[in-house]
Amino acid sequence: MKKYISTIILGLAIAGFTHTAKAQCDSIANICAKHIISAYVSDGQSYRAFLLNSEETAEFHTTLFGETTYRFAACSGKTDGNLIFNVYDQDRHLLFTNKNYANAPYWDFKVKSTLEVIIEGQLDANKNPGSGCAVILIGFKQK
Repeated sequence: MKKYISTIILGLAIAGFTHTAKAQCDSIANICAKHIISAYVSDGQSYRAFLLNSEETAEFHTTLFGETTYRFAACSGKTDGNLIFNVYDQDRHLLFTNKNYANAPYWDFKVKSTLEVIIEGQLDANKNPGSGCAVILIGFKQK
């Protein structure tokens, strides 16, 4: 009986943590959405990962279509500049890092031809993000 109660308590604790982490990520996604301005349409995805420290890296894959301008918005915590994001091609050649631009919370990309990309997000060890939730949103420019 004691083992059964311990299992229930552990299950409830995990469920509570999961709900709290999801709610926290939802709040950060809402903050991040301010960077996807009206000239851009969201791709409908919210790329999210819970990172425990700056040593962990979240990885997301997407396709960017040719002759389109995209905006990537990257957030963690309630202020901008806490998340480093890197964009790689499918051969892992670095195409862009916001680290060279003071961890800019968003960046626009004009893609000439269709391209598979890998987006990595990592908490900045030099800043206190206030959250381990990394959120990347992508919008494309309306024509």
